[in-house]
Amino acid sequence: MKYTLLILLAISLKASAQDSLRILHYNLLNYGNYSTYCNNVNNNHITKEGHLRTIIGYLKPDIFTVNELSSVNAYHDRLLTEVMNSDGRSYYKRTLATNIAGSDIINMMFYDSTKLALHSMHVIQLNVRDINLYKLYYKSNQLHSGDTIFLNCIVAHLKAGDSNSDAQSRGVMAANVMNWLQTNTQPGNYLLMGDFNVYTSTEPSYQYFTSSSAGSFQFFDPVNAPGEWNNNIDFAAYHTQSVSSSGGCQASGGMDDRFDFILATDEIMEGSRKIRYKQGSYKAVGQDGNHFNQSITTLPNPSVPPDVLTALGRASDHLPVTMVLEMEAEQPGALTESVLLKDIRIIRVNESEATINLTALKPSKCSIFIFSSTGQLMRTISSNIKQGFNSLNIPLKSFPKGIYLISISDSEGFRRTLKLIK
Repeated sequence: MKYTLLILLAISLKASAQDSLRILHYNLLNYGNYSTYCNNVNNNHITKEGHLRTIIGYLKPDIFTVNELSSVNAYHDRLLTEVMNSDGRSYYKRTLATNIAGSDIINMMFYDSTKLALHSMHVIQLNVRDINLYKLYYKSNQLHSGDTIFLNCIVAHLKAGDSNSDAQSRGVMAANVMNWLQTNTQPGNYLLMGDFNVYTSTEPSYQYFTSSSAGSFQFFDPVNAPGEWNNNIDFAAYHTQSVSSSGGCQASGGMDDRFDFILATDEIMEGSRKIRYKQGSYKAVGQDGNHFNQSITTLPNPSVPPDVLTALGRASDHLPVTMVLEMEAEQPGALTESVLLKDIRIIRVNESEATINLTALKPSKCSIFIFSSTGQLMRTISSNIKQGFNSLNIPLKSFPKGIYLISISDSEGFRRTLKLIK
């Protein structure tokens, strides 16, 4: 049997303040995907990148999920390098692309790697388009003691169209998601975000997501605004499409649909698992509630700075939606290597033990914490480290197969955390 291992992260000095995460979801309107109606003139990817840089620079999301990204890998890298990691930013990472359904447009996630690490990802339904589940964990300074916070983000782009068959297709996609969750995982901190293309809260897809009959998984709208959203001025404050009244690549008609959502499980809404929705933080960015059936850029619109408003009016025909999550954990400090322990690495793993080699600049007492991927502390080991080369054997014989985090702390409080897959 083969074993794989990976050094994931370096975690540093303690920080005393609690942290928060800004979540942002955005339909990018065929970024890099050219067609007869969205072409190199009216939807040029380089022009879009300039607008997206303005939006990202303003919001600075910790998690950024997208729909309608080209399936071509070159555009995935461009979005990372030309938008996310630009203007002095260098800390964003992206997930791998999936496209089992064979669509021209796909989903993706970008995340702040100083705060978060990707634990795993799954395609949980593949009718029409892939729907992705990304599981992240938070790089808290409490990580070494097994106090890990996990956040699951489901990114969906449901079937577009206003026919009965379109609504039925959306229902099938939603049912597939909920069935996968019920069968394959446990309730917890889950967000469900994306362009749902729904016209009313009574649609089957939305009911699958939010109904209590879904069993142990149920999603909630943070603003609690069910109803007939389409072309209804009563929901003007929640509409996310269309930012334009003129058309072209963008849908025309002005702001009259609520297509884009971030839903959350009760665990997040109530904060029962160390992540809590910040009340009042959910909004459609650039939506002031006064642009029903108008372009979002029709003045006045004081909801965002003028340059951001212009960017929102040109980058896509959707508005992004955002919310803030508050974390009940100490936030990460600056990424700093231990001043005592160097060259820490796992060199061998077998059924009975893992061997870790390290070099110490002077003698030190070392604490080793082993915990499971669900945050359960499995074992604590103390060891006296001599100056120079050290080889430590970590017993694993009683551990079942799975993913483990091994956190090594020196006597001055610096830590290094390694990921081990048995």
